[in-house]
Amino acid sequence: MALSAYDRVKLARGGKRPTGLDYIRNLFTNFYEFHGDRRFGDDPAIVGGIAYLRNQPVTVIAIEKGHSAKERAARNFGAPNPEGYRKALRLMKQAEKFGRPVICFVDTSGAFCGIGAEERGQGQAIAENLLELSTLCVPVISILIGEGGSGGALALALADRVWMLSNAVYSVISPEGCASILWKDAAQAETAAASLKLTAEDAKSLGIVEEILSEKDLGSQSFYDSLQERLCEEIRTLSMETELLEKRYERFRMIGKCRRRE
Repeated sequence: MALSAYDRVKLARGGKRPTGLDYIRNLFTNFYEFHGDRRFGDDPAIVGGIAYLRNQPVTVIAIEKGHSAKERAARNFGAPNPEGYRKALRLMKQAEKFGRPVICFVDTSGAFCGIGAEERGQGQAIAENLLELSTLCVPVISILIGEGGSGGALALALADRVWMLSNAVYSVISPEGCASILWKDAAQAETAAASLKLTAEDAKSLGIVEEILSEKDLGSQSFYDSLQERLCEEIRTLSMETELLEKRYERFRMIGKCRRRE
């Protein structure tokens, strides 16, 4: 029986799925984490630093939810504050300075919407990331590994290549939030999910992502080995690109043309 869109949402939220740190530990070596945004503080919901992808120095940034209840609370359930996005942007600009490709792992229901986050400029932090990413002169690859919620996900996904795991989701709003607005009833989330076009197949058909990654053997060493090889190939391709910014611009201009990209 085929999975519904809301089934995919529940799978994307599953506590047993690999998180950002799992990908960092299994794909990269010599990872050195950086902390803080040099303005306010450090946000544990976003982990970032420098590492090696085989022999290639890269900058790695991941939204981290954690696995246990304690870890999830400590990571604010993967809902970044503005200082998290500013930390990510600081690392991206540093990567540009030293010519390192940037690899992002996205898994968030959305940016944190608490009063403190709004007071510290949540909307501006996301907007600054979008602006700077549009002109970043190094290859950027973003992978949606679970939930991709609203601007909180897009702030790390304005990239040259955007990939999704087959059971990940990417949407402007959560199904529950959409149902609460349209029908004043969060119980209508399943109906909302079907209308939001949030599955990996929907995203690919609209040109939002280039590639859907199979979840066969998700979390196994063979899964990570295959993804590592695919990342190395794509970085080599992008590193030879002479019109990187122009093609990144065209990529986002083409979204919504409703034609499948093969």
